[in-house]
Order: sequence, then structure tokens, then C-alpha cells
Amino acid sequence: MNHQFSANLFWDTDESTLDMEKNARFIIERVLSRGRLSDWFALVQLYGRDRIKKEAMQIRYLDKVTLSFCSTLFNVPKSKFRCYNQPQSIQQLWQY
Repeated sequence: MNHQFSANLFWDTDESTLDMEKNARFIIERVLSRGRLSDWFALVQLYGRDRIKKEAMQIRYLDKVTLSFCSTLFNVPKSKFRCYNQPQSIQQLWQY
């Protein structure tokens, strides 16, 4: 991967095998869910806001905070996001 993201984002993945185009949705999901502000700026520089919006709307799972952030940032109702309309088969065990 050519862009510098926080090391913790891809702790379970060999970054050298990530393809920026083929794995765009995965990269965007990780940055939205777990990234720092500096990761967000790197993501926008890499993909642009339109591409991030398009991919974020297709992600299968976003936590409630990340979904609210994306909904507000992109001015799109939560109901338009795939993750909002597709509940998880395994419900969260911990309420935090």
C-alpha cells in the first residue's frame, strides 16, 4: 500500500497485498470505523469524498456512531445505507 495509514488499522492484514482499487471498500471501512483524523485525510486524498460515499453506502456493517457520522457528513439518510437495512445475524453481546 502506498499511502500511510495508522499501523493499527490493518493489524490483521498484510498491507503489501492490499490493492487500492480491489480492496477499496475494505480500506474505507477500516478507516471510517477505526481510523484517526489523519487517516481520514489520507483516505480523502486517496479516493475523494464521492468514492468514499459510494463505498460507505454499500458496507455491510457500520457501528451506530460511524453510521451517524457518514449520514451527517454525506447528507444522506441512514436508511439509504446498506448496513442500516441489513441487520447483523449475530447481535452484540455487550451494550457499551
